[in-house]
Amino acid sequence: MNPTTTLIHSIPVDELTGAISVPIYQTSTFVQEAPGVNKGYDYARSNNPTRAVLENMIARLEEGHSGYAFASGLAAIDAVVKLLKSGDEIVAVDDIYGGAFRQFDKIWKKFGIKVTYVDTTKIINIVNAITANTKMIWIESPTNPTLKVTDIRDVASIAHAHDCLLCVDNTLATPVLQKPLLLGADIVLHSATKYLGGHSDLIAGLVVVKDPLLAEHIKFIQNACGAILSPHDSWLVIRGMETLPLRMEQHGRNAKYIADYLEDHPAIDKLYYPSIGGGIVSFTLKEDTEEAAKRFVTSTKLFKLAESLGGIKSLCCHPASMTHKSIPAAQRQAAGVSDSLVRLSVGLEYFNDLIADIEQAFPKKEKTIFQQHQKNSTGQ
Repeated sequence: MNPTTTLIHSIPVDELTGAISVPIYQTSTFVQEAPGVNKGYDYARSNNPTRAVLENMIARLEEGHSGYAFASGLAAIDAVVKLLKSGDEIVAVDDIYGGAFRQFDKIWKKFGIKVTYVDTTKIINIVNAITANTKMIWIESPTNPTLKVTDIRDVASIAHAHDCLLCVDNTLATPVLQKPLLLGADIVLHSATKYLGGHSDLIAGLVVVKDPLLAEHIKFIQNACGAILSPHDSWLVIRGMETLPLRMEQHGRNAKYIADYLEDHPAIDKLYYPSIGGGIVSFTLKEDTEEAAKRFVTSTKLFKLAESLGGIKSLCCHPASMTHKSIPAAQRQAAGVSDSLVRLSVGLEYFNDLIADIEQAFPKKEKTIFQQHQKNSTGQ
């Protein structure tokens, strides 16, 4: 069966009423038949029927054992790191999400968890960074915002040879483009705020694991620490995921048009667009200054200047002063996040309208190729 069909029909019809849309069980507690005897639910922090549908959906989509829904992507990261103990170490991708870096550096360091950052696209860097205390390898693929792609299967082999867990942040690719658990990863993490929700109207995080024992540990942490996703936000993610394959197809199509347009543009120095596709395009400017990048992101009209990504409306941002500001400048620049880097989250608008918006945001002297590009792509 086609994955789109499988996804849509993984959303159950409500057994009680026949409702084709998942009911929102907005309740804190459940009436029990006797002490400890219930219908599978006793307290909504531990389990909720709406949240359970979402958790089962993401587990099925990622082809894992169990899924868990959290109040944010950072809450999901927090839960995964709680699998470790003081003295353990993580080897993490250098081009890491700024919020993850902030949590690692400002929170977990105080509790004795050390994180070493390397370019994970080169396997030797990971091997050289592993110590006797390394218990987890943490990668994003593609990364945010320079869109580096790491060979998940190779990293999984290295991780397991050293008795480490491999956690993959699959937010940018989504299960539509890649399924890390099938490539050997132990844990997959999503900011469901992004493509899974897809409409810039919620905050959520998801974790999927493939090992039953690991699932028990994550479930315990979720219940014990309580950073659960609400029933209403669970329903919003479910509704968003119903159209995920269709949206990812259009995000990718639009992004490819834009990447092709920017590839030889006289204003562009480096263009970043991953080989696996997706809806994010990043670039640095030949005018290699923070001022030039900020001038660009404040000149677009359809691309709205905002944090986040993955919604149906196009967004742009300046990572060095926005999403990755918490990372020290030298470390940020060494990972490729330069002061002139711009990140585009390409939405579902008509692609020529988006290209025209990008073109008008460049200085007038750079406007040399849009009309020809528009002529070549009209009607495609």
